[in-house]
Amino acid sequence: MPAMRPLIRFVCCLSLMTATLLSSQIASAQSPKPAELKQLTQRQEQLEKQLVRLQRSWALKRPTDRISYAVDGQQVWADLADVVVHLKGVDWIIRHNEFSKKATAAHTKKALDEAEQLLLELQSGKSRDFGQTRKICGYVSAVDGSVQPYALTLPADFDFEKPRQRHPLYVVLHGRGGLNEVGFIARNSGKEPGKDQKWIQLDVFGRIDNAFRWAGETDVFEAIADVSRRFGVDKDRITLWGFSMGGAGAWQFATHYPDRWASAGAGAGFVDFYNYQKKDRLPEYQHRPLNIYDSIPYARNLANIDFITYGGENDKQIASSQLMTAAAKEYDIQFPFVIGKDAGHKFTPEGEAEFQKFLWKHNEKGLPKYPGPREIRFVTYTPKYNRCFWLTVEELDRCYDESIVESTYDREDDRLDLQTQNIRLLTVSRDVAGQISLDDEPPLPLRDAAKSLLPEVYFAKTDAGWEVLSYDESRLYQEAGSGRKRHDLQGPIDDAFMQPFLCVRGTGKPWSKEHQAWAEWRLQRFANEFDKWMRGRVRIVNDTDVTPEMLEQYHVVLFGDPGSNSLIADIKDELPLEWTPESCQLGDQKIDTSKQGAALIYPNPANPHKYVVLNSGMTTLEKDFKASNSWLFAKHGDVAILDFESKDNGFEETTRWAGLFTDDWLLPEDE
Repeated sequence: MPAMRPLIRFVCCLSLMTATLLSSQIASAQSPKPAELKQLTQRQEQLEKQLVRLQRSWALKRPTDRISYAVDGQQVWADLADVVVHLKGVDWIIRHNEFSKKATAAHTKKALDEAEQLLLELQSGKSRDFGQTRKICGYVSAVDGSVQPYALTLPADFDFEKPRQRHPLYVVLHGRGGLNEVGFIARNSGKEPGKDQKWIQLDVFGRIDNAFRWAGETDVFEAIADVSRRFGVDKDRITLWGFSMGGAGAWQFATHYPDRWASAGAGAGFVDFYNYQKKDRLPEYQHRPLNIYDSIPYARNLANIDFITYGGENDKQIASSQLMTAAAKEYDIQFPFVIGKDAGHKFTPEGEAEFQKFLWKHNEKGLPKYPGPREIRFVTYTPKYNRCFWLTVEELDRCYDESIVESTYDREDDRLDLQTQNIRLLTVSRDVAGQISLDDEPPLPLRDAAKSLLPEVYFAKTDAGWEVLSYDESRLYQEAGSGRKRHDLQGPIDDAFMQPFLCVRGTGKPWSKEHQAWAEWRLQRFANEFDKWMRGRVRIVNDTDVTPEMLEQYHVVLFGDPGSNSLIADIKDELPLEWTPESCQLGDQKIDTSKQGAALIYPNPANPHKYVVLNSGMTTLEKDFKASNSWLFAKHGDVAILDFESKDNGFEETTRWAGLFTDDWLLPEDE
């Protein structure tokens, strides 16, 4: 049977579930009455059926006047995603009983009203009407095939006769507040554009309240891509800002992606774990990966961006602005710090006006033209965040340690001079200069290197010093890497769930029935919690149904043991585990599979460009999401041994040992 197109697959899943919604619903003080809930679900089913018919019609006619794109190798229409995202919100709010306020039931009905209105427009042959008020749009995420919402506001003078005319874009990150899809729709739909709005505005959902981390981070860029598919966006004039949790996200995106934004600003939020939570030092396998998302260590990158911060004078979260300005000052970097007089956790009118004036001033100026400024100051702690204008850091000496590149330019000699720290391999755009000197070594060719055939030139640090890679060496690295940690293949476990992934359950006879029960429980817990807290359903297939195309397309997440899961059996000899029916060992640690299991992330031996994950979903669990966004850091590093004990409601787990693979993907030396 051919795979269903993503939107049809999604609405069919909704329809299958509506039969059990009423029986599984747990009543709360704000839940709709049974009759009202039944009416909502019946109406939802009716709209889903209409939507499926419309998509099937479009699949046959393939209308060329509709914007479409591919997900999972199938065609997706943007207009239909806008309908689905309203229905998705209704499904999620009912299944997870998120009727937290008295008005939520009315908001749910409003989402259905908007879905019906849009369906009528599309059935009549009309295009999506964006009008002059804020609209809710949707896109299908490559991460999990889910449909995710965002809010779009066009400027009042937008010329619909010239939709591809390029406009500046503002990306706005919201604060925390239990805002599910229905609440997001109610808060945003129908709002008028600001009287002075000269830009397209994108209000990001970010997969709810996760401080735009993990798949929430991916959501920001997928939403930007969807807006750019529909309308003309000037990529050199994108501004990003947020307040509270959105401020935390803005600090993160400004410091981790300093070459993406014409201007950026953050109000309040948090900028690191320890200062915000007042906790003692975490275990090393958790402490070091804090350098993935903490913003303070990345303060040096604010030298590359026009940035502003705001804090209310009486807001305890003003500490974030104070910490970041102090951290930046250590590198002689300054940026405006607006303080709201006598204000708590909010903007004052005067403070907001100054904040927004700065953002627009620098948006008008835009990013430097290609290839960008020749003098940059860049720091990273992981190959995950590895780009700044013409520079790409490919490999570090040691992940999670400070890794620096600073450049100057000698115009007379047309020479780029780089000083580096903790860098093993990097690329530089050949258009920046004629030659390059790294760490005061004799110049190497840049513009004419590697036969002038690739846009970037690779430079590797060896025992003898820096060397330029030939064209053939560069192509080989692009195709196969070096076997070391590199961009999007650097861990930790949670990193696999920021890109398209596929969970695979075993169907064979397990070597350990206790281990198999634990693995199946872990898969189900992950599916349930990802559904609730990351707002999507994980793809799950049997090991017997995995195709070569799936291994090419996805990070694969394997559950079971070599007996139960044939994919684990195929690669077990290439994993850092010694696993037989009688025993299992990680390094010098024996694992009793009747009460212990290993979870890890590793380059997939079947595809060097993808991960394989063993017996683990995200390591941030429900309790972390409920506690605070600042707790959403990697809990098990790259590899862990977990003790498990069967309980009435599943399993109880404790971490026996966890660690980080070396940059060569070897077990740490203390292992």
